[in-house]
Formats: sequence, C-alpha cells, structure tokens
Amino acid sequence: MRIYVFIGPTLSVEEARAELDAIYLPPVAQGDVYRASLERPAAIGIIDGYFERVPAVWHKEILFAMSQGIHVFGSASMGALRAAELATFGMEGIGAVYEAFARSELEDDDEVAVAHGAAEDGYRALSEAMVNIRATLRAAVAAGALTDAAREALERIAKDLFYTERTWPHLLKRALGEGLPKEQVESLLAFLPAGRLNQKRLDAIAMLRVMRARFETGAGPKEVRYQFQHTEAWEQARRAAGRRPLDAGSAQPAAGAAGDAAPYDALVEELMVADVYARVRDGSMTRALALEIARQHNVQAPPEAIRNAAEALCAERGVQDEHGLRRWATEQRVDDLERLLHDEAQRRWAEAMFGPEAAEAIPDHLRVSGEYGAFAERALDKQRALAARGATRPSLADVGVSEADLFRWYFEERLRGAVPADLASHARAAGFDDLDALRRAVLREFLYVRASGPGARAADPAAAAPPDRSGSGRSGLPSGSA
Repeated sequence: MRIYVFIGPTLSVEEARAELDAIYLPPVAQGDVYRASLERPAAIGIIDGYFERVPAVWHKEILFAMSQGIHVFGSASMGALRAAELATFGMEGIGAVYEAFARSELEDDDEVAVAHGAAEDGYRALSEAMVNIRATLRAAVAAGALTDAAREALERIAKDLFYTERTWPHLLKRALGEGLPKEQVESLLAFLPAGRLNQKRLDAIAMLRVMRARFETGAGPKEVRYQFQHTEAWEQARRAAGRRPLDAGSAQPAAGAAGDAAPYDALVEELMVADVYARVRDGSMTRALALEIARQHNVQAPPEAIRNAAEALCAERGVQDEHGLRRWATEQRVDDLERLLHDEAQRRWAEAMFGPEAAEAIPDHLRVSGEYGAFAERALDKQRALAARGATRPSLADVGVSEADLFRWYFEERLRGAVPADLASHARAAGFDDLDALRRAVLREFLYVRASGPGARAADPAAAAPPDRSGSGRSGLPSGSA
C-alpha cells in the first residue's frame, strides 16, 4: 500500500520513517498533490508546503485526490492550514495547530511559516514558527518561568516580526529593547533549553501515527459526498501542472519496493533509438485518455473489476497464476501492482464504454496515418475475389485444410511467429469477438492469398501455403494453392 508524505523543515525524513513507512517528498507545491494522485496512493499526508515565492498547493487538487478515493491528511504547517479549510469536504486534520485554525483561534498563514535551508541541508529551519513560540511561552507560564503579562507582550512582539526574523535571540533582544523586565527575559532564557516546545513537530508525529494505525490493517478508498467538477479553470491548471514525475530525487521509497525504475529521460532515449517511440507514445496517449475519462466519470473500480483486469492481464501476458503475476510485476519493475491493476480496470471500463466511438474513428485514424488507401483497396479486392468464388463465409471443409495447418500457415508463414498457446485469448486481444471469428477471418485470408497472384497482394505481400504434411511434396490442399 503506497503512501506519500510531503515533509520539510518540521520533521526529518529519518524521524518520520521511524513512525511511518512511506514515500517522503519535499514540501508540497502547486500541482504536487495532483501529480501524486495520478500514482493512485492509498493516502497523502501534507506536513510542510511552499508558499510566497513558490505557488502553494491548490485546494482543488486536494479535492480531486479525495474524489479519486485517496485519503488526504494534514497537520503542523501547510497541512494544518489546508485541513482546516477543507475539513467539511473530508480532509483530515491532526494536532493542536490544526485544531486552533479549525476553531478560528488562528487565521494567519504566517503562524506556521518559517525560513529554512535547501534540500541538501535537510530543509533545516532557520527561524521559529509563531505557533511554536506561542506554545513555548504558554508552557513557560505553566511552569512559573514567565508571567502571563510577559507572555502577552512577547507574543505581540513576535507577531509583529516578519516570519524570517522570528528567532529566540532576536525576540528576547527586541523584548528588552521594548522594556520587558530583565528578570522575565532571563527566566525565559533559562527555561528554553529544556522547556522549548516544537508544536509543529509534535503534530507531524501525531499525524504519521494516525496514518500508520489507519493503514496497518488496510483502509478502504476514501468516500466523499461532493461531485468533483471538471471546470475550465481546473483543466487549465491541470494541464499547467502536467504529468512530470514527482521529485524522485528527494523521495524516500518505501521498504520492499520493486527494482529501481529507469530514469524517464533515459527510458525515452532507448525508445527513440529503437525507433518505437511513436508507437509507444500513441499507446500511452490512449491509456492516459482512458484513465482521464474514468476519473472524470468518478469511476472507482470495485474488487471484482480489479480481479477481472488481473485475469485478463495474465491471459495476455501468458501468466498462469498469482505467483506468476507477481514474478512478472517484479520483472517489469512494478512498484505498486495494486495501483496498476486498478488503473487497468479503469482503462478497460473506458475501453468498453467508448468502444463504439473508437471503432468509428478507425477510418480517419488510418487516413491521417496514410494507411487507409492500401488497406481499403485490399479489403475491397478481397470482397470481390471471395464473392466471385462464392466463398464469403468459407468453412474448413470448404477449403479442405485442417485447423492446425490453417493456423500454422497464418502465424508461422504469414505473421512469421509462433502459434499462440491460447488461441482464444489471442483472438480477443487481436480484436476478434472469439476464436470462431478469428478462424473465419483466417480462412478468408487464406482463400484470398491463394486466389491472388504475388503482384496483387496489396498492403500485405507476405503469403505462403500451409506447410506440406502429406509427405508427397504437396500440401494436400486443392490445386492452385500459393
């Protein structure tokens, strides 16, 4: 079960991993939750997030994630802010900071803002969050190290500072300058080493523990009561976000993940030098559109649909059982088989739902690719040739060939491959309704190839008769076979 958590200065990845085995990503920015949701995790946790110079995470991308059945939690910092704002829609907030915003005791974003170092420095906090200052000052009052009047004065002074200037040395210096009694400042200074409270850190740990407890036994998909609206503004924002990978360089993969995936750019280069990039891109476009259609229809694949997708995938890939499927997933470096199968179920739903529209688009697709003329000429020529012979629906008996020889001719001689072990599965994968439809099509193809001269085989010059099984140097078929 995959879980993503966005984290930064509030808590180190090492501390977080001790609480929850998850994929840890840098502080969340605009578009990151949308991109994470496309990976179909069970849950997303938001602790830290960018703002000011980097666009902050959208509310709507969080709503989108939840509409896709993904649980979204928030605490401590940006996560607490968004959770308080989206609690009525189902985002789950954890901790004292969240509760203060939810009760409107706190309203300003700067309450949780801090300056911090770069990723290479572990996002080390360079200033103190206002919520931490408040918590520490109140703890000092409770411990008798500070009067309530001094606390109020210090909170006011700290609040007047820009968030990057909020450090304890600067705050205490400013307090002395504004006339706070020296004995109060010295008492607080003595209290700080052991008494300083990091409320954001405490809340972050609390959220991770809640998530661990929730998903240790496998929680079901998130259920929401709203209908997600794909507005024009959302579509523009979604396109702007793109589907570029998450910051994998900073991500910490969960234990037990599959083998390392190839870097995206390196993988694409391999496709290009193998001259298959265009074909793979077209297939991935079809997949992306099918999944987007399923998402827009809020399709949540039930367990039965996922099982059917797994069985179909096994048949198509020649996999015999669940053990074989897991082995195949390892070979293909699938790090989340459940997510892949869920997507497959959605893709197959879209394929079934929009199959007629896809079929109607085939002629224009062939025209754009420049292939329509040759295929159309051959289809019409085949119709005329078979009609002239009275063989529009031939049978094996009519042709005088065994089924085994017919398929050997088709797969080995015509397609230059091996006869599939499961012909029925191959027939469905190739687009035929069933094995009977494949057999009839191959019979018509055999008769047409036999009736046509080598120069008349438009769009498909490769043809040969079934192999000779009679021992007489002939195929045992009616004379005139090619």
